[in-house]
Amino acid sequence: MEQLAPVAAIEYVVLFLICLGSFLIGYFFARSHFSKKYSNQLRNCLSEKEALQESVNKHANSTFSNINSNIKARKTRDRRGALYAPDDSPLDFDRIGRADHTVRDDLKKINGIGPFIEEKLNSIGIFTFEQISNFSEEDMTQVTELIQFFPGRIKRDDWKGQAAELKSRV
Repeated sequence: MEQLAPVAAIEYVVLFLICLGSFLIGYFFARSHFSKKYSNQLRNCLSEKEALQESVNKHANSTFSNINSNIKARKTRDRRGALYAPDDSPLDFDRIGRADHTVRDDLKKINGIGPFIEEKLNSIGIFTFEQISNFSEEDMTQVTELIQFFPGRIKRDDWKGQAAELKSRV
């Protein structure tokens, strides 16, 4: 049997250079081809995005142009930070009673009132069990609207009865 001559190191180097050259030629051709393909798609996508943004801006401008510019904020606190209850308040504070944060009760003791609802009640001037126990049907409706709570929940959870019971314990 004949033995093959050992391959010289130079042949390995030549073989490596041929493979490297083939790889680089293929890489650059592929990159060129796909960059053209995807750059067109990217351009189309950007133009669609601009058209969509323009459409949204037109809609927003037409929506805001119809809004009455005479909307004013409602004053809820005075300069000292105390709650300001204007005379046009839907709640009758003369009947249910006035209170502030210095004499407030822990309204979370009433089932159905958590920290978030207690904070909302405090923001409209309800701080004590006494005030809640003096609620009328109309007051319950007004408070529900003011604190944006589930309609009928105040009556279902019987906040008025629970407040009267807690008021008598304190």
